[in-house]
Amino acid sequence: MILCCAECGSRNYTYPEKDAATRLELKKYCPRCNRHTLHKQTR
Repeated sequence: MILCCAECGSRNYTYPEKDAATRLELKKYCPRCNRHTLHKQTR
């Protein structure tokens, strides 16, 4: 699974696949935005 920044769309983080019905949303550091932003799971 890949996490994508909600503001700039940059794909920054990868995590192992998990069987979850909901999409993961975390606040992570985005080097492109140079601050902590919301990152959402992409497919």
